[in-house]
Amino acid sequence: MIEFKNFGFKYNAQVDYTLRDINLKINPGEKVLIAGPSGCGKSTLIHCLNGLIPFALEGEREGTLKVDGKDTWDMSIFELSKKVGTVLQDQDSQFIGLTVAEDLAFALENDAVEEPELHDRVAEISEVVNINTHLLHSPQELSGGQKQRVSLGGVLIEDVDVLLFDEPLANLDPETGKKAIELIDEIHKKTGDTVIIVEHRLEDVLWRPVDRIILMEKGRITADTTPDELLSTEVLKRAGVREPLYVTALKYAGVEITPEMKASSLDTIILTDEQKQKVRDWFKAGPLAEKKSDEEEILTVRDLNFTYRSDRSDAEDHQALIDVDFDLYKGEMMAIVGRNGAGKSTFSKVVCGFEMPDTGTMIMDGMDLSTLSIKERADHIGYIMQNPNQMISKTMIFDEVAMGLRNRGGITEEKITERVNHTLQICGLWPFRNWPISALSYGQKKRVTIAAIMSMEPEIMILDEPTAGQDYRHYTEIMEFLKELNERGTTVVLITHDMHLMLEYAERSVVFSDGRIIACDTAANILTNDDIIKRASLKETSLYGLAKLCGIDEGQEFVSRFIRYERGNERHAEPL
Repeated sequence: MIEFKNFGFKYNAQVDYTLRDINLKINPGEKVLIAGPSGCGKSTLIHCLNGLIPFALEGEREGTLKVDGKDTWDMSIFELSKKVGTVLQDQDSQFIGLTVAEDLAFALENDAVEEPELHDRVAEISEVVNINTHLLHSPQELSGGQKQRVSLGGVLIEDVDVLLFDEPLANLDPETGKKAIELIDEIHKKTGDTVIIVEHRLEDVLWRPVDRIILMEKGRITADTTPDELLSTEVLKRAGVREPLYVTALKYAGVEITPEMKASSLDTIILTDEQKQKVRDWFKAGPLAEKKSDEEEILTVRDLNFTYRSDRSDAEDHQALIDVDFDLYKGEMMAIVGRNGAGKSTFSKVVCGFEMPDTGTMIMDGMDLSTLSIKERADHIGYIMQNPNQMISKTMIFDEVAMGLRNRGGITEEKITERVNHTLQICGLWPFRNWPISALSYGQKKRVTIAAIMSMEPEIMILDEPTAGQDYRHYTEIMEFLKELNERGTTVVLITHDMHLMLEYAERSVVFSDGRIIACDTAANILTNDDIIKRASLKETSLYGLAKLCGIDEGQEFVSRFIRYERGNERHAEPL
């Protein structure tokens, strides 16, 4: 179905080739995962497949690329779109219609499908992707996860041969992401289409089997093999891609991973009695629980309520926050989790002053936040939005990161340059400091927005999905920098769907569901509680599953000890 032969590509705006010596065959009906660190060329590769290159993004190529036997450079983008359908990582750039229904119907309208059939098809697909209750909404009104489902529906409604998914899990809560992978797998089985998934979250994609994993580094393919083969090596770690947590735990316990173990899934893994005993011995020898530090409140929220008012007669108002009581302690790193639309981002916007609450009080270090303007709050609270395109206002990377410091005033240009350069190095952006932001990938843009807030050193930093679109190496660098800031006294709040991040870094987690806080506890306790997991659309950690598989009844304590072991070991990626 797809054949790259000695293929290379160089954008007109760049000197070096982004892709080099790509030799790859993907057969009809295969399901393939493409992984690799940010900037390795994954997005460029799929842009070559779906026609964005060369029709929208021009450049030079070498070698050949064929889809269904035809050279893509000899096909029109319309002809190619009938073969290849894409769900983009940046959903906002994919929407066409003014409403969800119009967006889903767009392809059918272009094919002159009769109206009754069109309505039936839109209704059918909207139910499949669980967006049927939002058909009259504008795509821009939806949460990140809901936008993802609309984009997926827009591709499914077309009868294409190849389905490309660019970071399909980036903005989805764990349970919705799990369902998305199940949906992709179901569609793959029903249609027999060729499916290509580009994703950092390896463990989540492997919830359903894939035929091959293609690993890319620096524009080249460095591995093309089965998941079981790849997990038995150290290639993923060297490339900056995180392996499944249960595989890491097995390695910590001294268990050698081999292809015959079928370690790509806990459902298929084969462990001997000796290997299970090694895990039990490692668990018993684990470090003791950490002593809790004294807690001093920096932010206190009481009886907070907020309602989104509808300006349409056919839609009801939506109460997004209901009787929220919240305490944030100085110097802690907290995670806020829950399903898409649960109220996590809304809570942050109310705290920052972007939205005004119906009722409630918010006190920060003795200050009543209701008396402070957005600018005054920004001196104390830094907020990094989920979508980087909504924050960027400068052309060049350096100027974007320096903008907040320059606007604040009272800081010399020399000091600004010093602080910005330090932040760019930490965030892995130093090599691109003189680049225009438009030349960056979505994940790199995300790092720019994080760097812009980091440089201002606020007392509280609220980050909405800080690791979305980041490979493990950059994820680790950013989180370790946040940890350094946290250890120096900055309070960090992480709004996230990433259960790895929650387990690894958050001392405490707050769980939102339908506008209410339903739990406030350690990550280990939350991710081993079936009731909370179900109500908040979270996902049971695979560490808990490994504990049960090895006959360890104290699954909660096993997860806690894994976290303590990780925090006490020098296991992080080397700086770039």
